[in-house]
Amino acid sequence: MSLKYSQMHLDRCTNQRKDLRWLKAQFQSSNALFCPVQEGNNFFNAQAQPIYLKRDQIIDVSINSCVFLGKDDEHTYFAFDSNKLSLRAQESLCEAGQWLPLRNIGATVSHTDCAILALAKGLIHWHKTHLYCGKCGAINKLIEAGHARKCTHSQCRNMTFPRTDPAVIMLIEHLDEQGVARCLLGRQSAWQLGMYSTLAGFVDPGETLEEAVAREVLEESGIVVDTGNVSYVASQPWPFPASIMLGFCASASSQAIDISNDDLEDAQWFTRAQLAQFVAKEDPIEYQAGQFRMSSIDSISHYLISAWHAGKIGKY
Repeated sequence: MSLKYSQMHLDRCTNQRKDLRWLKAQFQSSNALFCPVQEGNNFFNAQAQPIYLKRDQIIDVSINSCVFLGKDDEHTYFAFDSNKLSLRAQESLCEAGQWLPLRNIGATVSHTDCAILALAKGLIHWHKTHLYCGKCGAINKLIEAGHARKCTHSQCRNMTFPRTDPAVIMLIEHLDEQGVARCLLGRQSAWQLGMYSTLAGFVDPGETLEEAVAREVLEESGIVVDTGNVSYVASQPWPFPASIMLGFCASASSQAIDISNDDLEDAQWFTRAQLAQFVAKEDPIEYQAGQFRMSSIDSISHYLISAWHAGKIGKY
């Protein structure tokens, strides 16, 4: 099983993209494709498949407002904020397709397209939220093909680079009194009825990833995890808006759940037999009392739960 958003096949051309002559040639090429982003949404056709635009469809967008994403054997890819288009061009786009949140339909989009669209979405979000210098407050300008911003104040010239916030997400397991393996899943009240997921949280400054796993599990569920029992499994880019999910499996040294100190609505231990009865998050059937749903198929949470259910990760 492979993780969505993680199979980036593009060459990011880190050295070449700093060469303005090279970049302009890529921008003007007939093989260039452009990924528009509007308020965090990507552009899709009626079948919810991504639409990439050609250069002649975005004549009012300049190279200085586009972000270079990378190249493959056939195309060069750029991203841009649709607000850079004229009002007429924006209206034409609305007639040709639809704006949808990638997070909501990622399960139906190919791994290749998911990786490109997620990168486009993440970088455009970063530019929109870093218009001004964090040191002096002056305007930042786009440089290095959109992979950096530079303060325009002559006495500052501070450089800013895209950031990614690390978050740990973990499959916690435990053997009950009968020797049956169980995993810990929780849910938030805002989620779809019956949906449970692995626990997760952001890494704090000054802590290791293993310490973050143990702290987040204790804070959210009251379950104790020894950092020595934490094992890395996989990672997944998660630009919703700017994170990377670092997946772990760990064994708990306690089993009494306490969610009173966090915002979880519920947390429970589940056996593999119970997981086999879960329905997919994307399944359209109506919720029935006592029915559980798996987290979204495009998420690393789903990956961790499925891997543990199949006996591919964990001690038990």
